[in-house]
Amino acid sequence: MKKTKFTESQIIGILKEQEAGKKVAEICRTHGISQPTFYGWKSKYSGLEVNQVKRMKELESELSQYKKIVAEQTLHITILKDVIEKKL
Repeated sequence: MKKTKFTESQIIGILKEQEAGKKVAEICRTHGISQPTFYGWKSKYSGLEVNQVKRMKELESELSQYKKIVAEQTLHITILKDVIEKKL
């Protein structure tokens, strides 16, 4: 996935400009982004504060770690079941 040149706090600041009454076209031109990018950010970060976004990123990271653990455990269980069936 492509890395953005804006941090989450900058993105939220850009979105707050629109909430303050600036036009989307003007915001996009000022920051050098496209309108689809702006609306994508709006759908993802709308209504969030910076600390909430940081917490969301932490939770996503934690969730991916848990998913990895579950996948590894499932693999171990499957292997053990196969070994037991072959012995019987």
